[in-house]
Amino acid sequence: MISAADTVRPWSQRPWAVAPLAAIALAFVVFALWPYASLDPGRSRIPPPADAPVYYPLLVAHVVFGSTAMLTCCLQVWPWLRRRHPGVHRAVGRLYTFGGVIPAGLLGLTLGAVTPFGPVIRASNVLLALLWLFTTTAGYRMARQRRFVEHRRWMVRSFALTMSIITNRIWAVVWFLALSPQLQTTFGGNEALMVQAIAGLSGWLGWTIPLIAAEWWLDGSRARQSVRERSNSRNVRPLAASSASSGAGRQRSPCC
Repeated sequence: MISAADTVRPWSQRPWAVAPLAAIALAFVVFALWPYASLDPGRSRIPPPADAPVYYPLLVAHVVFGSTAMLTCCLQVWPWLRRRHPGVHRAVGRLYTFGGVIPAGLLGLTLGAVTPFGPVIRASNVLLALLWLFTTTAGYRMARQRRFVEHRRWMVRSFALTMSIITNRIWAVVWFLALSPQLQTTFGGNEALMVQAIAGLSGWLGWTIPLIAAEWWLDGSRARQSVRERSNSRNVRPLAASSASSGAGRQRSPCC
């Protein structure tokens, strides 16, 4: 049965609000982890260099830590859990930071710099890893200093970068469909060149658009908060004046 509080509470504040996001993240994690479950380099989605045997183990570790970050991130942006169970929120936040983002980001920084898909995606991967590490550590530091407004703003940015791997894959499909007909014309029949173009476009758009969207949402949230504060201050002044007037009237009244 839905309580009266649930009928007026925003949907995002309800206990089940995180379910759609968690379902998407879980489905993607299963999709991402499946080829690496057998620990067979031949099934890797990224061909490991023959002269770098350590590349594949580092890639598997990056996928595992990144998956941890994605799943715990869903819980971190859940208002109901943060409000009702702050201790759980803090514990999951530490796991997200130290068991997810930091190891995955450091590995991503290393692997992204030597990706076989060309220099454009290399630049994207390195910058993404640096921003991911920076936004997450900044958010954690704000929480340690009990500056919770700044903490939430930094963690919104971290969330956008964490989930950008999903939009990256969506863009890859879009660009594959758009550029495949141009294989013989634009790319002169060079399939490797087309793959590098798809990877580069998908890589950059995959994280820049979610980060821009996060900044737009944060700016809008700040503007809405300012409007509420001004509205509240205007409402408080008449109440204060009315209270003062009533008090003055009572002072002039004869005491009985």
